[in-house]
Amino acid sequence: MVAYFCWSRPFTARFAGVDAIDRSIVAVLETEGRLSVTELARRVRLTVAPCHRRLRELERAGVIRGYRAVVDPVALGCGFEVLTSITMDREDAATITAFEQGLADLPEVRHAERLFGDPDYLVRVATADLPAYQRLRDERLATLPGVRRLTSTIVMRRVVDQRPYPNT
Repeated sequence: MVAYFCWSRPFTARFAGVDAIDRSIVAVLETEGRLSVTELARRVRLTVAPCHRRLRELERAGVIRGYRAVVDPVALGCGFEVLTSITMDREDAATITAFEQGLADLPEVRHAERLFGDPDYLVRVATADLPAYQRLRDERLATLPGVRRLTSTIVMRRVVDQRPYPNT
């Protein structure tokens, strides 16, 4: 296995084929995912065929999990963002499963992460405005199984957003 350093901490690649060129391919695609293979090859200084093979291997190995558009939430009417900390009152397997499925079923939930310590979950929610968030919080989030406490923090602005992983 090949070891790399990420955020000054070692990690092991999912497959032994990741090298500096593969990491360059990933870094370029993280910022410009719609490049043609020809342009990608030019930027990482490969010919098209080897670049295409490497790209397909990175996809097959799960290093590159997909491609998507980056959208403006305000243009979609979802510019009001809230970070919601959730503390559970019980954490048995059935409650956690039901709670997490309930979160997954809410389209306003953009990200949800289970944490060690308190709070138990950090959830990023996007709605049209404060009244829409209040309805979601009171009628849906607070009624999910096992919820003891919800703490909401309104996002003023994003300082760092969708930064590519370090290419080290």
